[in-house]
Amino acid sequence: MIVATRLVSFEQGGAASWGVVSGDGGIIDLGSRQGGSVLQALGRGLDWQALAEIEDTVAPDTSIADVVLQPPVVCGSKIICVGVNYANRNAEYKDNTPEPEWPSLFMRAQESFTGSGQHLWRPPESPQLDYEGEIVLVVGKTGHRIPQQRAMEHVAGYTLMNEGTIRDWVRHAKFNVTQGKNFPRTGAVGPWLVDPGSVGDIAGLCLETRVNGELRQKDTTANLMFPFDYLISYLSIFYTLQPGDMISTGTPNGAGARFDPPRYLAPGDVVEVSCPTIGVLSNSVVDDPTAGGDMTLQLRSNRRG
Repeated sequence: MIVATRLVSFEQGGAASWGVVSGDGGIIDLGSRQGGSVLQALGRGLDWQALAEIEDTVAPDTSIADVVLQPPVVCGSKIICVGVNYANRNAEYKDNTPEPEWPSLFMRAQESFTGSGQHLWRPPESPQLDYEGEIVLVVGKTGHRIPQQRAMEHVAGYTLMNEGTIRDWVRHAKFNVTQGKNFPRTGAVGPWLVDPGSVGDIAGLCLETRVNGELRQKDTTANLMFPFDYLISYLSIFYTLQPGDMISTGTPNGAGARFDPPRYLAPGDVVEVSCPTIGVLSNSVVDDPTAGGDMTLQLRSNRRG
């Protein structure tokens, strides 16, 4: 069995840092030793072998239980999300449309995510907070117009995402889903960044999402309509992909909105997104502690006309 090397970004005592997670859950604090961040390490060209050697030879400085985990990569240039990428997910819409010819895409902001072990925030504007478990590619090498056969050379590692969505807000606009995808801390990324060599067969990764222990989503990457190398090549035609960019590759069927009646997340719920060779991303749900009330109430009577 290949043992993964795992990188985390974290806060401890109000200070941001990053490090390698040891097998027993300790963290070797590379921020205090080397400075910088995971993003900066990616920009220099991440050396997974050197990190594995550090894990083997250096004693942990702290425990993962004693830090606040952040998304593994903080403030990369782009967070790109792929919609309706599992074939079963396309069928779940029951709209009799064929499989799409090209990927569906949207963007998310960094502040719409938190780290593993932290609370997801349900905003007062809607009770329709939904979960979407996804596998994330983290870019490690700059690339533009990348041939598909060279695409995986640009992947620095893998992590997981709960691409949390406010369902009624994705229908506010005529042409986009941006509003429902960017409320603060409605999604999560983590728990860590895993080296590509430990992940195994990327065409057969199993992805699961559980809510309060109940299995809600399960599929494998064998059912992706647009596999990882395709996505990287396609995105690189119109983006210049940069180290630290994250590409969330789509969610299986079984999101809360697809139940009858829908099964949205409520305060106290715990969501776990897992892939055996990547890890488990776990978050509980609370009402947004920064919000005083529904901000749309001031706007409904002030539309033009």
